[in-house]
Amino acid sequence: MTQNLNPRKIMKRALKICLVAILVAIAGFANAQQKFGHIDSNALIQVMPETKAAMEAVDNEGKNLESQMKTMQDEYNKKLTEFSQQGDSLSEIVKQAKIEDLQSLEQRIRNFQQVAQQQLQQKNAELMQPVITKANEAIEAVAKEQGVIYVFDASQVLYKSNESIDLLPLVKAKLGIQ
Repeated sequence: MTQNLNPRKIMKRALKICLVAILVAIAGFANAQQKFGHIDSNALIQVMPETKAAMEAVDNEGKNLESQMKTMQDEYNKKLTEFSQQGDSLSEIVKQAKIEDLQSLEQRIRNFQQVAQQQLQQKNAELMQPVITKANEAIEAVAKEQGVIYVFDASQVLYKSNESIDLLPLVKAKLGIQ
């Protein structure tokens, strides 16, 4: 048997072999580099000591606002009781003035409730933002250390593979949390 040793065919065949080898190497390298991680960021934030301090501050603010609200409601109830007891003995002008005073106080109470709720939400957001930023920075640092290219929040992922790295224990350790 004689083989045709055409240099062109040999070069084409060698080139094809090299291309296939390069593609296989690239595919293997790409697969080796694609690491995914997941973390339950809510669970992380809940165990951070800064969260407890922020929640205590918001709770204290809420208690102060509740105390002010109770004072306003006590004043309303007192005026309503007085009005009910005096009802028939009051002149029409005084009766109308007391009704308007009660309505005005009701409106102030409703406004106070709305403003207080907004104030508590704003205080919560203000105190929690540094905690969230610290958590995100720690997640990013651990992801870089582990060579992870994507980190998914476990509370929003519908499926996770066993190959996905759970970053929660690593991030907790980085933050010094047990």
